[in-house]
Amino acid sequence: MEAAPLSARDRILGTAHDLFYRDGIRATGIDRLIAESGVTKVTFYRHFPSKNELVRAFLDLRHARWMAWFVDALGRRGADTPAADGSGLLLLADVLQEWIDMPVFRGCAFINTVVEIADALPEAVGISRAHKDEMTDVILQLLPTGPRREALAQGAALAFDGAIVRAQMAADANERRAAAETLRGVLRALVAAPP
Repeated sequence: MEAAPLSARDRILGTAHDLFYRDGIRATGIDRLIAESGVTKVTFYRHFPSKNELVRAFLDLRHARWMAWFVDALGRRGADTPAADGSGLLLLADVLQEWIDMPVFRGCAFINTVVEIADALPEAVGISRAHKDEMTDVILQLLPTGPRREALAQGAALAFDGAIVRAQMAADANERRAAAETLRGVLRALVAAPP
């Protein structure tokens, strides 16, 4: 059975998602979005009266897609049952490796957006913080209850974000892999640190 064709709004948003993530928000103009999504200018502006509204919708879509992938990737590695010793955090290095091996990897869309347009759209910072908070909540679930749980989750999230940036700046696949391995070492040190 064939899937129903996408609505004009979904085509615009899907095109914006791919182009904003790949090429950047400022580098992606409205005319290009209209042409690549196959809609008229009137249709585009009916759904998204401003580029800022489209950016907010992009961030919402990116959040939903990425978080679903992140939770699934952890689940495929057995994250459903937290290890009593906190070693479930090491799964983050495997998940990062899977992500950076994807041909479309361009780093974190939320970090990129804040760096690129925070001055022009301060609301993007709040959206990005909420995304990072939810990511940290998922990481928290990898840890058993205990007095260090929150601090370990915060530290692991910070290390994960740093590794994403390092992988994004890498010159080749070997340097990207090295970022994931460095993350693994940092996570081991976090887990092994005395209370």
